[in-house]
Amino acid sequence: MIKILITGKGGQLAWELEQTCPSQYIISCLDSVQLDITKRQQVFDSIAQIKPDIVINAAAYTAVDNAETDQTTAYAVNATGCEYIAQACKEHNAELIHISTDFVFDGNQSIPYQTDNKPNPINVYGASKLQGEITVSDILGSHATIIRTAWIYSAHGNNFVKSMLRLMAEKDQLGIVYDQVGTPTWAKGLAVMIWSLINKKIDNQLDHAKESHLLHWTDAGVASWYDFAIAIQELALEKGLLEVVIPIKPISSSAYPTAAKRPCFSVIDKLTAEKHSGVDSVHWRKQLSTMLDELKK
Repeated sequence: MIKILITGKGGQLAWELEQTCPSQYIISCLDSVQLDITKRQQVFDSIAQIKPDIVINAAAYTAVDNAETDQTTAYAVNATGCEYIAQACKEHNAELIHISTDFVFDGNQSIPYQTDNKPNPINVYGASKLQGEITVSDILGSHATIIRTAWIYSAHGNNFVKSMLRLMAEKDQLGIVYDQVGTPTWAKGLAVMIWSLINKKIDNQLDHAKESHLLHWTDAGVASWYDFAIAIQELALEKGLLEVVIPIKPISSSAYPTAAKRPCFSVIDKLTAEKHSGVDSVHWRKQLSTMLDELKK
């Protein structure tokens, strides 16, 4: 049986990976208490004990605004922790699937970012995640697959969708940023793609030499945060998750200043990931509808 270690238990992606895991795999999913990736010995001990064939690193410091003032922790988790995982994977001959972010880009493009576009992060979170990518790649080369994703949400954990549902039930009106554009990603869709990618790796359908070791994955389509919020309200009203319509006004990001600067455009191209995984991305609005059905249950 193939053994897989998943870090970041409790996070949205790790939770969805657990829910969707194919029956032929044995998984160990560890949270930050069971496996603190910033502690080198703990990382080496866990991997030596579990002896995974594959590690999926879904652990990350994702508090984008806090990272601006808490750079030490952001880099410890997103860069140094990844270094320890990669070193332990190399020592124990394990493959690594490492999750990264669209925030490695500056957002100055107006067409989807390809995997070979040059990163240029504009905040500490993005810079720390990029450092993690570089370190993983340097240590493991073709034995690591880095997957960049964006705007993750799930029925589990804290995210934009659940925050919007709460605020729409509490407030008389909302102002949501319209000039930051990207693509929402249902964590379950990402999990399904990762399992499909692993299936192909295990079946040797992917030739290491020809395989892409840097992939992009989100749902299909494009949205601003404002578009996303409008869709959340419309679908939630349809499904009985909300009872009252409130006005949602588009506002500029300059009217809603945050500690960290965000890319104004971070749509990423998914064609390579679709090709290698055999999974087609689904439009974000359809995925949102399915997740809201799940939330309602």
